Amino acid sequence: MTGRTPHSYRDAGVDIDAGSRLVESIKPLAKATRRRGADAELGGFGALFDLKAAGYRDPILVAATDGVGTKVKIAAETGRHGTVGIDLVAMCVNDVLAQGAEPLFFLDYLAAARLIVDTARLIVAGIAEGCRQAGCALIGGETAEMPGLYAGADYDLAGFAVGAVERDAILPRPDIVSGDVLIGLASSGMHANGFSLVRRLVAQEQLGWDACAPFAPSHALADALLTPTRIYVAGVLRTLREVGGIKALAHVTGGGISENLPRVLPPGMAAHVELARFAAPPVFGWLQRVGQLDQADMLRTFNCGIGMVAVVAAAQAAAVTAALRSAGEAAMIIGDIEPARGAASAAKGQGGHAVRYSGTLEFAPWA
Repeated sequence: MTGRTPHSYRDAGVDIDAGSRLVESIKPLAKATRRRGADAELGGFGALFDLKAAGYRDPILVAATDGVGTKVKIAAETGRHGTVGIDLVAMCVNDVLAQGAEPLFFLDYLAAARLIVDTARLIVAGIAEGCRQAGCALIGGETAEMPGLYAGADYDLAGFAVGAVERDAILPRPDIVSGDVLIGLASSGMHANGFSLVRRLVAQEQLGWDACAPFAPSHALADALLTPTRIYVAGVLRTLREVGGIKALAHVTGGGISENLPRVLPPGMAAHVELARFAAPPVFGWLQRVGQLDQADMLRTFNCGIGMVAVVAAAQAAAVTAALRSAGEAAMIIGDIEPARGAASAAKGQGGHAVRYSGTLEFAPWA
């Protein structure tokens, strides 16, 4: 047909050359995360991992996928892209760790209206740093330009982690009993949950992202909220291998302690958490005040300062706590396991009583 203007994929908003440039620019980042079992270069249709080379004898694979949620909106609006990649890795590898598994490799997915190579490289640099912290290899990923689906500077991230655990070391163990101890590992702040509410409260308070954070005046609000999610892999795996004693691990994400701890408890068992044993970071005190959130809402929405909970045999609680602290974790005993009360089932966190709280949630003082 004549009289029509020719079009290209670039005219439609998709730049294949930009994708090629990005792959070349991130190859050194991926190479820096290599580990035993993962030696392939980026660019193939798939990536290989050699479990035998990684030292496993009877492995079970553990897979997890997650995203960063609307935390990426703050990164996109402020141009602060360097840490959301760490969040992405953390959300996945901490889930894999909760099964007792070692994260082995990671793949990422980045979708945007338009691929800006410098921005994407910053994001992938964060992903590579998260993989370095977790000891897993960044072996591949995908970038997608989707004009019309995304607009402006908006983008989204998803991640996929695969780990392995020996068959006889899978968590949770079946021998959780009344009297076992709960050890909480401190979070680094908000992690990557609850940001839709956070963004609404920031708008309500008419705060700009570059304003001083009310709960951390020496930091810009965006910087304080973008503090990356803590990755617990190194310290917990070291403790599992050197001390043992851990019967279950609960990664405290969306739903807080109230919804995540019951996921690892057997029927008939519940958890008792003593709130006086830890203080939530100042950001949570600010959110509670400006959002007028009650204690139950706080504990069911945010991690409130505890990013991972270990269930440990009472006789080994002191040794496990000491090992975790030696490995760099802020570990503290926050409660114990008890029989479920009434008809409550510890296998169900939705509105049940699988977690019983005593005391009042306290907040660390604002800086």
